[in-house]
Amino acid sequence: MERFVIEGGHRLSGSIKPSGNKNAALPLLAATLLTNHEVVLHNIPQIGDVAAMIGLLERLGARVERRGSHSWSICAADVGAAEPDPALARKIRASVLLAGPLLARRGFAAIPRPGGDMIGRRRLDTHLNALRDLGAAIEVTPTAYMLHAERLRGADLFLDEMSVTGTEQAIMAAVFAEGDTVISNAASEPHVQDLCHFLNRLGARIEGIGTNRLFIQGVSSLRGGEYTIGPDFMEVASFIGLAAVTRSSLRIVDARPSEHRMTRIAFGRLGVSWRDEGDDIVVPADQELCIRDDVHNAIPKIDSSPWPGFNPDLISIAIVVATQARGTILIWEKMFESRLFFVDRLISMGARIVLCDPHRVVVVGPSQLYGEPDGLPSPDIRAGMALLLAALCAQGRSVIYNIGQIDRGYERIDERLRTLGAHIERVR
Repeated sequence: MERFVIEGGHRLSGSIKPSGNKNAALPLLAATLLTNHEVVLHNIPQIGDVAAMIGLLERLGARVERRGSHSWSICAADVGAAEPDPALARKIRASVLLAGPLLARRGFAAIPRPGGDMIGRRRLDTHLNALRDLGAAIEVTPTAYMLHAERLRGADLFLDEMSVTGTEQAIMAAVFAEGDTVISNAASEPHVQDLCHFLNRLGARIEGIGTNRLFIQGVSSLRGGEYTIGPDFMEVASFIGLAAVTRSSLRIVDARPSEHRMTRIAFGRLGVSWRDEGDDIVVPADQELCIRDDVHNAIPKIDSSPWPGFNPDLISIAIVVATQARGTILIWEKMFESRLFFVDRLISMGARIVLCDPHRVVVVGPSQLYGEPDGLPSPDIRAGMALLLAALCAQGRSVIYNIGQIDRGYERIDERLRTLGAHIERVR
């Protein structure tokens, strides 16, 4: 099993470019099933989750060809199957996004229960309720979801939560539904916007992009086309946190600063600042990380919320940054009840953290972190990246196991960090 061996305590410097948005690449790949024509997608990250989704498309009968290091051509004209490979589907959460396209295209889909990070219960009710409202009959078994629909019909949908993948599922099914569909309480993250813009380029009719109310006029077919996805804003924020905890100066190239207004507010409570230079974000070295109390010296908090709020995937990064900031802060992850359990690893490294309950931690800093040579297991993508940041700012040597979790979401992260001066090696 591969692992990262890290020597912490070294300054970094230079420029780094974020990979394409993982959470845009996966639904866009699923959406290629909606057309019989060739689609070319650019800026697709070379990560484990993408490889699994491409494998699922190939086994369904799609023709998939690589067009350079980060571009793929997909043609689903010969797709005949409606049952994704169960072993591959269980590797990633996004495999469930094949339901809407297959249902719209074939009238039937048998979707295995998806995999993904084990960060608590990850309900699919929003997906299934939306598909039912569009006309699907659904049978739930212990291992799969069987969906049937002779014809999908437009509907006035009000999602029971702002689920990103639930919104994407509804969008892809509604594109071919007869008549008009309204999706209210919709998620509006950049990757949801990418999906809508991509489908419109192929001939879909989606309005309200970027808002919480989408209007979709059903069409009978889609054409082919090309699309370039945007940068992964989770990766951008991770690099901002990396610069802060290692007291380094980093330039993050093509970072779409406009997507980081809430990141600036949340990280600003920890004393982290940066400047925008065009499309780049420049984080200065030697920042005095000091937690900014609320009015009347009240203890501040960072909490997760739907876009444009602070993304729950960044909570793990914020916790590590907080360990290096002077003061006390409450960090509240409102969505997933198992995401914060990784903090026991930070505590073993020297962090002063109180795990209040499955959703809240109190962090008191700054703490001198010390390496963990006996090993830190990576429990999920984001916690794995957070532990990597902790190891890079810690004194001494650390080993991180189960790095396949990190590879699922961060492309060649060890190679890219070495170009900045990080002392990190991938070993077997």
